[in-house]
Amino acid sequence: MAEVGLARRVARRCPSVGLPALANVLGLLSLASLGGTLVVESLLRQLGGSGNLAEGAAGITFAVVFTAVGVVVARQQPRNVMGWLLIAVALSVQLSSVGAGYARLDYSVHRGRLPLGALAVLLSPGWDFAFMLVPLIVVLFPAGELGSRWRWPLRAYLALGVVFAAGVLSVAVAALDLRQPVDGTGNLVGLNDPIGANAWFGPVQVLGYAAAVVLVAAGIALQLRTYRRSGGERRQQIKWLAAGAAVLVLCFVINGATGSGSGVVGSVTFSVGLSALPVGIGVGVLRYRLYEIDRLISRTLSYAILTGLLVGVFIGLVALSTNALALSGRVGVAASTLAAAAMFNPLRVRIQRLVDRRFNRAHYDAEATVAAFTARLRDAVEIDAIRADLLDAVTRAVEPTHASVWIKP
Repeated sequence: MAEVGLARRVARRCPSVGLPALANVLGLLSLASLGGTLVVESLLRQLGGSGNLAEGAAGITFAVVFTAVGVVVARQQPRNVMGWLLIAVALSVQLSSVGAGYARLDYSVHRGRLPLGALAVLLSPGWDFAFMLVPLIVVLFPAGELGSRWRWPLRAYLALGVVFAAGVLSVAVAALDLRQPVDGTGNLVGLNDPIGANAWFGPVQVLGYAAAVVLVAAGIALQLRTYRRSGGERRQQIKWLAAGAAVLVLCFVINGATGSGSGVVGSVTFSVGLSALPVGIGVGVLRYRLYEIDRLISRTLSYAILTGLLVGVFIGLVALSTNALALSGRVGVAASTLAAAAMFNPLRVRIQRLVDRRFNRAHYDAEATVAAFTARLRDAVEIDAIRADLLDAVTRAVEPTHASVWIKP
């Protein structure tokens, strides 16, 4: 949590000239931590550890995408705390990963004889810091600041975060006195059940996690309220945030429903899910291709509906041809495939129009305007009337700042 206050003070008080360089340095440090994590995990795997394809791919994707988006946002808008928060989350997670892996390698394999083992133990609980930082991203999106009404709740949360960080470090320092400060998975011993002099951290830990959950819920409610009351650019920004969160949740649900946590499907879903949220945040903050979200949503929904319908038709036709019509399996599958292929384009066009009518209204209205102009053009004979009608159609379809028609004499 101290990283948030530092980033905010740096963003507001320091000259913006050196901030892009600072973003580059922090980004390189995050990627270097990722490289260290891969090396340590490789050494542990050689010593008999087991690797997980999904977790490895998800970890690399998380580090690269969060770091890249954070650096780009921080360089483009150095006074917006959003970029620094993304970098802080990525850096906390990567330092935690390399610290936990190195501490496990040191104390579980080499019995504490490796250098910098104590530093690795202190870095290992960085996941908790990242967990406390994520709610701030939800609340502060996209401008990185809120009105005066949120000032004291955020100050209280930051104060709790400082106490939380002090408690985590206190547990880590106490664990250094143990012969085995980390368990077999690299987690800090005593962090989840602090005792003795650090028993006070138990209630603070529960309160910190609860406050993070409450702040996320408040941030979601704030974004929904802003979406309902705003329009234009701000609404598109919130759509990008919501789209990234929806893809993240959907990928995790698919991963859990299919039970493919350690396979290729799990690797792909984890990676796509972890990439979607920071990409949505980055596009929303930078306003890059901001108005593409409606087209993206409409295409995603239309192809998802189309895929479901075609799969249902294919399965139904296979069952009908093989059971009711008593055709051979190969003939039934071939006939069902041809029928599904023949239905693809007509269904795609109809579904796309229905989805565009609801989720991509601008594109739907533009197509309707062009179609109406084309119908009127068949009966038009006067050039002045055609020119006026063309200008009107172009203006209503694409809304240019200026439009004119030049006709050669």
